[in-house]
Amino acid sequence: MVAVTMMKRLILAALCASAMLQVSASQAQQATEVHVTYSKGQFQPGEVSAPADKPITIRVKNLDAKAMEFESKSLRVEKVVAANSEGVINVRALKPGRYEFYDDFNEKARGALTVQ
Repeated sequence: MVAVTMMKRLILAALCASAMLQVSASQAQQATEVHVTYSKGQFQPGEVSAPADKPITIRVKNLDAKAMEFESKSLRVEKVVAANSEGVINVRALKPGRYEFYDDFNEKARGALTVQ
């Protein structure tokens, strides 16, 4: 009797673990990488795009001799990128739309991420 109960519990535990692994694999989508360069107080390119409903990794390469701060209220991110270095910003999966960003230290420097 005890052995049958233990066997049922083991089978139930295995089924639960299997279901959790399937959910985790589907949620762990590969992020789309977007590259932006910051030079002479401007983003290049000024507009980048990414697919909807997928996580996004934004790589910002700061070529200037001073730090900049990548900021976006619509993306809900901000990241200081030191002079002559690269910053990585991970963004959740987004719905289609246009998401603006700027350098918080130089608000004239603006760009946008278009999600389609």
